[in-house]
Amino acid sequence: MTRHTVVQRGLWFEEFDTDVVYEHRPGRTITEADNVLFTTLTMNTQALHLDAAFSERQPPFNQRLVNSMFTLSTLVGLSVAQLTQGTLVANLGFSDIAFPKPLFHGDTMYAETVVTGKRESNSRPREGIVTLAHTARNQHGDIVATAVRSTLVRKAPNQGAR
Repeated sequence: MTRHTVVQRGLWFEEFDTDVVYEHRPGRTITEADNVLFTTLTMNTQALHLDAAFSERQPPFNQRLVNSMFTLSTLVGLSVAQLTQGTLVANLGFSDIAFPKPLFHGDTMYAETVVTGKRESNSRPREGIVTLAHTARNQHGDIVATAVRSTLVRKAPNQGAR
C-alpha cells in the first residue's frame, strides 16, 4: 500500500473563482462564555454585552447582544480552513462591514463567501489580490453580518515569476 500525505490548505490564487458561493460548514454556536471572554479580553466595557440586568431593560432586544467584533472575527474565521489556510500572505483591508441583525447567546452562525474579484499583484509576482464578500447568517437564515475583505494570496508553487 502506498501512503500519500494530504495537507489541509486554503486555495492558491489560481484556484479562486469569481461568482462562486463558498459555504463554510460546520456553523458555530455562540455561547455566553464566548461573548463575555471576547468582550473582556478586548476591554470593551459595553454593558449590552456584559450586564444581563441592564440589558434586560434595554429595548428593543431586552437581552445581551453578542459583541459585533466577535461576530466579525468569527465570520472571517469560519472561512479560513476552506479559503486561506496556509495560502494567505496578508489581509489588506476590510470594507462595507454591516450588522443588520444582532446575534444572541445560543445562536448558531453560518458563513458563506463570494469571490468578487481577483487580480495579480503588480509588485509581488508570486502573489495575487483576491476580494472576498463574506456573509453570516443565524440559524433562521437572517443575515447578521456582512464584510468585504481584500487579501493577498500566494500563487501555487512554481507559478508566477521565477
